[in-house]
Amino acid sequence: MSKKNNSERDLGRRSLLTGAAAVAGGAALTTALPASAQAATGTSAATANAVTTVTPDLISVAPADPRFPDLVRGTNQRWSANPEQVRLVTTTAQALRAVQEAVTANKRLTVRSGGHCYEDFVFNSQVQVVVDMSGMNQVYFDTAKNAFAIEAGASNLQIYETLYKLYGVTLPAGSCSSVGAGGHISGGGYGLLSRLHGLTVDHLYGVEVVVVNANGTARVVVATRDSTGPEKELWWAHTGGGGGNFGLITRYWMRTPGATGTDPTQLLPKPPSEVFVHSTAFNWAQLNEQSFSRLIQNWGAWHEQNSAPNSPYNSLFGLLKLTHNSFANSQIGLLTQMDATVPNAQGLLNDYLSAITAGVGVTPTAMTQRMGEHAAMPQFSSPRKLPWYIATDWLSGGNPTLRGKYKSAYSRKGFSAYQIATLYKHLNLAGYSNGDALVQVDSYGGRVNAVGAAETAVPQRDSVLKLQYQTYWTDPGDEARHVTWIRNFYREMYPEGGGVPIPNDRNDGCYINYPDKDLSDPAWNTGSSTWSTLYYKGNYARLQQAKATWDPSNFFRHAQSVRLP
Repeated sequence: MSKKNNSERDLGRRSLLTGAAAVAGGAALTTALPASAQAATGTSAATANAVTTVTPDLISVAPADPRFPDLVRGTNQRWSANPEQVRLVTTTAQALRAVQEAVTANKRLTVRSGGHCYEDFVFNSQVQVVVDMSGMNQVYFDTAKNAFAIEAGASNLQIYETLYKLYGVTLPAGSCSSVGAGGHISGGGYGLLSRLHGLTVDHLYGVEVVVVNANGTARVVVATRDSTGPEKELWWAHTGGGGGNFGLITRYWMRTPGATGTDPTQLLPKPPSEVFVHSTAFNWAQLNEQSFSRLIQNWGAWHEQNSAPNSPYNSLFGLLKLTHNSFANSQIGLLTQMDATVPNAQGLLNDYLSAITAGVGVTPTAMTQRMGEHAAMPQFSSPRKLPWYIATDWLSGGNPTLRGKYKSAYSRKGFSAYQIATLYKHLNLAGYSNGDALVQVDSYGGRVNAVGAAETAVPQRDSVLKLQYQTYWTDPGDEARHVTWIRNFYREMYPEGGGVPIPNDRNDGCYINYPDKDLSDPAWNTGSSTWSTLYYKGNYARLQQAKATWDPSNFFRHAQSVRLP
């Protein structure tokens, strides 16, 4: 975990390269150091932004290095690459140099922060240089920006620990502990506190990005919420536009809109001091189609009724894990976290659990199996009150290091009768057996929906549920079987959209942080909504204009990157 919590202590390895290249076009790189840090280097405030500092050589790992196999694949073991080199950076200056050298040599470059990309956007057969951000992983309060700086390689759990233990604040980010900030934040970011505090990007104050001019010059740009003109558009593009589109992200600054003063403890949301954690399960052996349907109907109806921004339930977040019925002891799981400090918290939680199980006719039991990214949690079969950080650590699951395929959807309503029947069919499909196949249906809405569709690049601001279809396997030879199951399942769920959740009165597209290349494939998307519409809706044209301004040569690109207009 990060031990450096302010700009001064972090200075030793953070000197930034500036100068003519950095200020070309009027977008200056700022060192973002407080006066105390400037004094420590003999630099005045007036000259801090003009200092050029020699940095150590980049760490380059070539194929002969024994570390190489670990650096050319991510969490999803389907994807690996064979680049000429992996470059590990620890400073913005090194990141700038890595990009410039790749541009000059005309090398295809991709960037890894946490390594959790579901598709081959980072690791593919075309990449020649991978920039690995894992060495830039600091989290600290930056007095010059009056905001919390988070480097792109920092993980979710590292961010939570630093922000909370040192300052008593947090971000409403994801539950997977090892996801990296670089991709998570740029794609929008959400988690167990999002119904209470909105999306991660709703708190984005600034971003530092290495961009490439039309003439092939790499430079560092800092764009903030307070910027104007093109820089403001670059900031906005990173509020949900996705990674790998506009430049190499080196760090973010986080401060809640409207937060005032210079006290760090008041500049980001405070999590509940204590939360209830509950896990329960329904044994498939006791469920039939009628009882399954009632459970899914209850889940959807409850969220339709309790997902307003100021609902007394805006601090409750549930994860309904609809696993495939593959074995005699297969279970459906339900995980819940809720603020234990709100008035009548225990009563509210009991009423919620009663509403979800009403009329199902199956007695809930302990969750004794791993389900997706979460391990078995039989110890929470009765709600337990825990300190927030301890609970976050407990629930900070991680995607198994397996091969996987994923799909997503936003839902404005609960499931239709047709969709429930389709869920039941494919979760009980004869001839397919996989205990690691599921649909996870997350609580959504609340304060997420208090933000306008165009205020950030995330346009889905009136959904109440978020779906993630998942299947995992180990043997490469099993890929066709598992991918076929999830593809057919997903296509049958959305027949009116040509096999995808087109924005309509019930569905609202897909989540860019759960990328799915099938959305670009006419074999699996036969409808009128393109992949870009499904991810970005009406915000895509604005993202394209930002692309044209900041990456006019399309240097940063992948299979579903924002296209030049």
